[in-house]
Amino acid sequence: MSTKLQTRAIRFSLLGAILAAALAIPSIARAQFITSENIGEHPDLLKQVRFDEELGHAIPLNLTFRDEHGQTVELGQYFGAKPVILTLNYYTCPMLCTQVLNGLDRALEHIQPSIGKDFNVVTVSIDPNDTTVLAATKQAMYAGMYGRPGAEQGWNFLVGQQSQIKQLADAVGFHYAYDPDSKQFAHAAGIMVLTPQGKLSNYFYGVQYKERDLQFALEQASDGKIGSPVDHVLLYCYHYDPHTGKYGLLIYQVLKIAGGLTVLIGGVILICLFRGEHYALPQTRA
Repeated sequence: MSTKLQTRAIRFSLLGAILAAALAIPSIARAQFITSENIGEHPDLLKQVRFDEELGHAIPLNLTFRDEHGQTVELGQYFGAKPVILTLNYYTCPMLCTQVLNGLDRALEHIQPSIGKDFNVVTVSIDPNDTTVLAATKQAMYAGMYGRPGAEQGWNFLVGQQSQIKQLADAVGFHYAYDPDSKQFAHAAGIMVLTPQGKLSNYFYGVQYKERDLQFALEQASDGKIGSPVDHVLLYCYHYDPHTGKYGLLIYQVLKIAGGLTVLIGGVILICLFRGEHYALPQTRA
């Protein structure tokens, strides 16, 4: 076999390996992650999960919760003078909630306005079984990660009764569902920015937030302005199996995307190689 044919054979083998590996990713993911134990028994669960943007609507500031110190607080006490970033999570979440809070912390570390001085952050648990001890642990962790003075007073973690949680979630358009089998909540990932008067000004989706956009949203909310609706792709938090240590729907979707990118990148590389060979042929014959 000539050197040229050997080179082509190697390249076709490489392409075949890339395609096989990439196409296998979704299959492996489906076999390992989409099982009857996590989503098959509740096919309609994720249909309940969504964000409805309620821009310009005021949330009920008279709702009562308990803060990280165990004190009964009214939601309105965090409003009035500054804009507020609101997140709805739960403190025993094994998956996406931590990524939302981590992503928020990273973004806030890189903008000039400071928690407690220029705006407040309020994180409310959607799980009525979460305790003030868990809230205090979360508050200490994220105030410490943020690292600026004032975060201990400006970033509060609240727990509450189901009726109060539900009223707040409905007011901001945060729809979630509870799976009694896994004892976990299916919910979407995102945060909200509100004006000092408690009106919804902006929504951000996913687990990473652009610093410039977030700072602009805080400035806009500080002036009482309402942002525009945005197109979004939701990330769902559901399901983690503690017995297998594996994640569910979210990871499957990520792996599908990874497989597609592998095919695309591999194809581009090989096209470039073949083109290089084509242009090199006349010089080789000479």
